[in-house]
Amino acid sequence: MGESLSTKNETIKVCHTLLHSPKFFWLLLQIDADAAEQMHATVCPLCGDGVLHKANYPRKPKACPEEVLWDFQSRWSFCCSLCRKRTTPMSVRFLGRRVYVALAVVLLPQRRSTLSAAAIEICNTLDVPPRTLARWRQWWRELFPATTLWQGQCARFMPPVQTIDLPTSLIAQFTGAAHEAMGRLLVFLAPLSVRT
Repeated sequence: MGESLSTKNETIKVCHTLLHSPKFFWLLLQIDADAAEQMHATVCPLCGDGVLHKANYPRKPKACPEEVLWDFQSRWSFCCSLCRKRTTPMSVRFLGRRVYVALAVVLLPQRRSTLSAAAIEICNTLDVPPRTLARWRQWWRELFPATTLWQGQCARFMPPVQTIDLPTSLIAQFTGAAHEAMGRLLVFLAPLSVRT
């Protein structure tokens, strides 16, 4: 039996507290570190022969707790010893080239009607301009449904995710404790963190 709407809304509201949880951000860091370690242990996926050398690049993440800011100022990446091309593992910390951490891009652009007063206060505290939120909402409504990831995975959700209510309707599909549900959602979205 599925969760009630009120339970799902409470889970969504609780997820906003994760934006201030260094413990959750360290969990995301560990997930990314494991993905980077796995990639580093292989040969270059582009030429199939070269050794991968660390070639991390700097990031200036926004909406990241001070306690973990230092650990989020680098995106793991590798350079092939032969073809010299860059290979970057998927990330749950970053969603593509956005300066805001992936968690903020997922949680903050929800429809205002589903946001608690505390969540609205978080938007203000993190200094996310209304234009940025509007841009993220547009991305969720118009561009995300056209991604290869969504086109290949949308049928797995029951009941179907209402694209008009993204990202709220997608967040509601990942149930359980807030940190577990959001962790699974960010892993699901991780393919969007790299170019394909």
